[in-house]
Amino acid sequence: MPEVRVSPRERLVLTAIIELYIATGEPVASQAVARFFANREGLSSATLRNVMASLGEAGLLEQPHTSSGRVPTAAAFRCYVEQITRADATMGTQVMGIGALAQGAPPLSEERREQIEDSFSGVASSTEYLERTSHVLALISNGLGVALASSTVAQVLEHIHFSRLSTGRVLAVLVTQAGAVLDRVLTLDHELAHIELETAARYLNENFRGWPIERIRTEVARRVEAERVAYNQMLASVEELCRKGALAGGEAGPALFVDGMANLIATEVDRERLHQMLLALEAKQRLVELLTAYVDGRQQEVRVVVGLDEASPAMQDLVLIGASARLGGTNLGTVAVIAPTRIQYQEMIQAVRYVARLSDRILEVPAD
Repeated sequence: MPEVRVSPRERLVLTAIIELYIATGEPVASQAVARFFANREGLSSATLRNVMASLGEAGLLEQPHTSSGRVPTAAAFRCYVEQITRADATMGTQVMGIGALAQGAPPLSEERREQIEDSFSGVASSTEYLERTSHVLALISNGLGVALASSTVAQVLEHIHFSRLSTGRVLAVLVTQAGAVLDRVLTLDHELAHIELETAARYLNENFRGWPIERIRTEVARRVEAERVAYNQMLASVEELCRKGALAGGEAGPALFVDGMANLIATEVDRERLHQMLLALEAKQRLVELLTAYVDGRQQEVRVVVGLDEASPAMQDLVLIGASARLGGTNLGTVAVIAPTRIQYQEMIQAVRYVARLSDRILEVPAD
């Protein structure tokens, strides 16, 4: 996307228009901008009208109706985000083509920090943290709060249990170290006695707790082949259970938590566009792809993406503010706000960063 170049005066006026629009939600007229600057030298009403016309020609302002004021475009909000990040360029902030890694916003207020920390009271697992995050970010942004669990974290074995349901049918209950509980009914080719199920579960729990699930399946198959004589009956039982899907935790995809859809419904007046936008956001895979594409799990900087029309045309007036949450150096997942472009950028950038870094304080790093 080509870079839009504006003069210092145009940037000053554009910033005023954006902040007035964020505050009121109404198209901004030149008179309102003049009052904002309080007759500052060199910014007369005639000058402001000329500057606004230039900004419109540059694709930064649009006029919904002939007699109305101007509304910032997605490109205008990108310029605004760039201005916020540029203030902290010496700290390594990088301006991106469709967004920014934001570092330069002022700190959160003490009241907001207390509200966030109180909201996480009682959280004891990474799953609870991510689920609570979606609710907290939706609450403070009046947008959509989203949290996506890292696939690597969600598929680490904590405990597994088998229960016989009927002939040839076994219930497998798998608990991951992220706190997720997955259960599935397995249909077996061979009948397994209760003691065989207990032995298989004990073997998996004692030998593979803390292992990624994909590695367990591979290792069990390897051990069956290498030590078939010594472990014949017991490992064959384990292999049967694994092959039938007992350790299929990763196949359903990473856990996704979403809260605040009603906030978007309340702010969108175009019913058809609202319908299309909700269809895009309600598709779980679309949201997973959106977060995965725009937020780098290896970084902890906040990413701001203005205008999500590349994901879906109906999302052109939405902004994503997201960051990677980490636990002891491991990627826990992604936390994000998806909201209308008329959002308090500086506060939301800091709120997302604060929530992302809170995971290390409220969760204990598992011992090696």
